[in-house]
Amino acid sequence: MSKFWFYFWIIVIAIIAIFTGEIATVMMLFLILLSLNGIHATVENFYEDWKSRQIR
Repeated sequence: MSKFWFYFWIIVIAIIAIFTGEIATVMMLFLILLSLNGIHATVENFYEDWKSRQIR
């Protein structure tokens, strides 16, 4: 996920939470999205490394 989409979804979730009064939900969803973004980046790095080793 690009940084644009990551911050876009954080802002959307924050706006919804402000209107509904669920600030704790924003914090939890932010941590979940942050974790998933980190996992996605790690998996992409492993895949790129694996792909470059297969070509050689």
